[in-house]
Amino acid sequence: MRQATITRETRETQITVSVDLDGTGKSTIQTGVGFLDHMLDQIARHGLFDLTVEAKGDLHIDDHHTVEDIGITLGQAVAQALGDKRGIRRYAAVTLPMDEALSRVALDFSGRPVLVWRVGFSRDKIGTLDTELVREWFHAFAMNAGLTLHVETFYGDNAHHVAESCFKGLARALRQAVEIDPRDADRVPSTKGSL
Repeated sequence: MRQATITRETRETQITVSVDLDGTGKSTIQTGVGFLDHMLDQIARHGLFDLTVEAKGDLHIDDHHTVEDIGITLGQAVAQALGDKRGIRRYAAVTLPMDEALSRVALDFSGRPVLVWRVGFSRDKIGTLDTELVREWFHAFAMNAGLTLHVETFYGDNAHHVAESCFKGLARALRQAVEIDPRDADRVPSTKGSL
């Protein structure tokens, strides 16, 4: 059962995330940040993960703590659900169009977390979300999932479409990378024997 539930409580946020990597794309998302709810729903739907996110944060200050802590918590949940990563495909790359925007997401469940981010936005906000927080979410997720993650937008005018192409690209790449490889299901995908 590749499932995990992680709770994170600080003076700024209270977050519980549950993930089932072998789900059907069902989601229940309540973060208080509308655009992030929409993007997390995309991760569940396009990643075919069952995902529950319940978050309460200090949104009266701004969205930063809530967005970052959800990235941390979801990353930890994915890492825990993967366990020793036995049998996964490990690598994936997806180029994803969203109307006029085109983004590429390439990743490796290497255990050596890094984010390479080459994405720009045409405006400062999408709904109430500061666009700079999109990168913060991806960074928090990658660091806590143990993920080498490269995200690049080649072009796009609409900030909503740019962000959505990144999140959907991540979802599709995660779906491929965590899939069990039937030809190599009993081994950890590394010459080292561990990831």
